Amino acid sequence: MKVIVTGGAGFIGSWVVDSLIEKGHQVTVIDNLSSGNKSNVNHKAKLYEIDLLGDIDSIFENEKPEYVFHFAAQINVRKSIEDPKKDAEINILGTLNLLDKCVKHRVKKIIFSSSGGAIYGGKEVIPTPEESETRPESPYGIAKLTIELYLEFYKKVFGLDYVALRYSNVYGPRQSSKGEAGVVDIFFKSLENGETPVIFGDGEQTRDYVYVKDVAHCNILAMNLSGIFNVGTGIETSVNEIFEKIAKVSNAPMIKRNGAKIEGELLRSALDCSKLNKIVGWSPKYNLDSGLMETYEFFKS
Repeated sequence: MKVIVTGGAGFIGSWVVDSLIEKGHQVTVIDNLSSGNKSNVNHKAKLYEIDLLGDIDSIFENEKPEYVFHFAAQINVRKSIEDPKKDAEINILGTLNLLDKCVKHRVKKIIFSSSGGAIYGGKEVIPTPEESETRPESPYGIAKLTIELYLEFYKKVFGLDYVALRYSNVYGPRQSSKGEAGVVDIFFKSLENGETPVIFGDGEQTRDYVYVKDVAHCNILAMNLSGIFNVGTGIETSVNEIFEKIAKVSNAPMIKRNGAKIEGELLRSALDCSKLNKIVGWSPKYNLDSGLMETYEFFKS
């Protein structure tokens, strides 16, 4: 099957490309390499270095994809706050250009990389299910939710089927600290460089950490789904716990220091993924310890 992966040189996208190729699909990657790395791209995939706001029509004409996986994005929450207009140009207008090409070239389905933490905001119900009220608190989260609304519009009006996968905090090999959910990557890089990592606030803020290979597997299953799904573990882990686990995995003496609390930061976050488990039987194969161990081995290599 012919597939296009936008952002396929990036963190999650490159693992999905690997999984697709392993399953025998023909993969084309569209990536402007602003945050991705060419070395991440599987040698069996075809790479087009181009922005989604550019002329991507010829790529669709030449490659004739049946499915599109959409990861390309401006991924930094802080940058979205500093320049909401630029964030919208990349994340919303770039996606609309992509959706238009999907309709024009009769793509069967688009699988969109959304965000649970950025869309739900602070919640009393944790783990948070899909039917919870959406309350994004940044332009990045607003863009993710806006794209989900456009996906529903394009399905109703143009018949383009879609899946929106709302990720928790994804971690693992190839992660870049350019993104917002890069605490694991930042801690490992600090260890590698002999630096002292900074924990903002008291370190008791929690997130739901899901390993990238589990996320890639979920994307493959999504080819047979429709609608919106959370992707995570449902388990809260504090930043302090992450620090301690990385120190244990690396067997290295790590010293931490606490920085100022980030105003507006979510105190707790975890996603309820029972819907995905019920429909396709998906659940994470990696626990946090095994995922961190693989990530550590990657940093050592």
